[in-house]
Amino acid sequence: MKAHRRNKLIAILAGLALLSGAVALILFALNENINHFYAPTEVKEGKAPLNKTIRVGGLVVPGSIERSTESLYVEFKITDNQSQMIISFDNILPDLFKEGQGVIAEGQLVEPNKLVASKVLAKHDETYMPPEVEASLQKYGHPMQPRDGDESKQPSDKY
Repeated sequence: MKAHRRNKLIAILAGLALLSGAVALILFALNENINHFYAPTEVKEGKAPLNKTIRVGGLVVPGSIERSTESLYVEFKITDNQSQMIISFDNILPDLFKEGQGVIAEGQLVEPNKLVASKVLAKHDETYMPPEVEASLQKYGHPMQPRDGDESKQPSDKY
């Protein structure tokens, strides 16, 4: 093999190796930053990993909100109509956070039934339900209210 062909082959192989390494690093970084969504029942079944950032969603259980008098710390329970789990949060809750409303909490699962949240997201109006929360509630048998303009969920008067 001539010297210029060998040098060209070495340059191409080195370029491919660098490109492969860069793609591998990007994929590794993206995989570490993915937050998976779980319903309380899935967490109870052990499908959610401990000490890894996840999202959990459901309805805030009425009467379960416990606030600290000295700080912003709050604990509450969420449910998907099958299971409940405890969410602890040490920051300002969203203005629309209230009992019976859908929320998504992002944080780390420190016990099989307790999430320490770094973010709590509440729905932004009376008719909105986060799609993940709505799907998990329907999956576990919670009756959903029909939305305005959603004819597919309106009761039929054909009977």
